[in-house]
Amino acid sequence: MPNHHASPADSEISLPRLLGVLSDPTRLGIVRILSDGVERGWGQFSAPVAKSTLSHHLKMLREAGVTQTRQEGTRCFVKLRGDALEIRFPGLLPALLSAAGTDRVGEHVIERDEQA
Repeated sequence: MPNHHASPADSEISLPRLLGVLSDPTRLGIVRILSDGVERGWGQFSAPVAKSTLSHHLKMLREAGVTQTRQEGTRCFVKLRGDALEIRFPGLLPALLSAAGTDRVGEHVIERDEQA
């Protein structure tokens, strides 16, 4: 049975796809939240978009190799592949996150308490 939550191998993460995926403010906001290295449940992200749209953004990040997803029962958890991205593209993610912070890109995505 195929793993529908698989991310590409580290060596298969391509720069054009990575930059394309991270050009979206919502996806950059998700990455900003995940940049602390802590795994989060999909329900912990809140953005002014439909739930299905947020799910699509999480899928795009996973398929580009930015995140990895783990399923536990009916719940899905997501984590940034920071180490893999740093090895493949040294300094890129910190530079993008710094610029996004300066320009306030992605601030509309917030983390909510999982109990909410």
